[in-house]
Amino acid sequence: MATYNGLVLFDIDGTLVRRAGPHHRQALVYGIRRATGVETTTDGIPLHGMLDPVILAAMMRNAGMGRALVREALPAVIRAAENHYLRTCPALHEKHCPGVEPLLERLAARGVLLGLVTGNLTRIGWRKLERAGLGRHFRFGAFGEMAPTRTGLAKIALREARAKGWIARGAPVALVGDAPADVIAARGNGIRSIAVKTGITPAGELEAENPDYLIPNLRYLRLYMIGASRPAGKS
Repeated sequence: MATYNGLVLFDIDGTLVRRAGPHHRQALVYGIRRATGVETTTDGIPLHGMLDPVILAAMMRNAGMGRALVREALPAVIRAAENHYLRTCPALHEKHCPGVEPLLERLAARGVLLGLVTGNLTRIGWRKLERAGLGRHFRFGAFGEMAPTRTGLAKIALREARAKGWIARGAPVALVGDAPADVIAARGNGIRSIAVKTGITPAGELEAENPDYLIPNLRYLRLYMIGASRPAGKS
């Protein structure tokens, strides 16, 4: 079994891919309409850094649906939203954040395991990366429907990587993201936080969360920031 030299977890939107178009938001609106017949909008919902199921629930509550009905409808809404996105997601190869592919290739060459911690629903997240030509770099991920918070998602990712023997318990781990929620998730799991300014969060809000590193974009990420410096071995 290959033992990796460390683990880096990445957010997707604003970190790996940006300006991906309205298709994700439209899929959420469609999913609710398809499953419930209710017309909704994301207007007034602070989407950045939120998990898709949380956004969907807020959309339905804003449209007058009660909490019990929202909980009952959510599984069908999620399936419909994912199916719609799979049909409509455009090519995203030109939507990479700066420095993405060279960094992912450099980390892989150093024997670093790459994973995802994202608020995207599972099939939406993987399709987005597939359409951006980045999916091949990632072995696994924790997605929006898997936990109620981003901190919980990071915990799931860490647990999976350790349980499968991909990383040793003392291996360095970092979480890279563009939102305060990413920094909070890293801190909540005792791992390094690397914040990038490629999303819509003002730099001051990222600074206020005191990430371990705050960089303009992924071109500035260095191996010492994640604590990995040696090629991986085999076990």
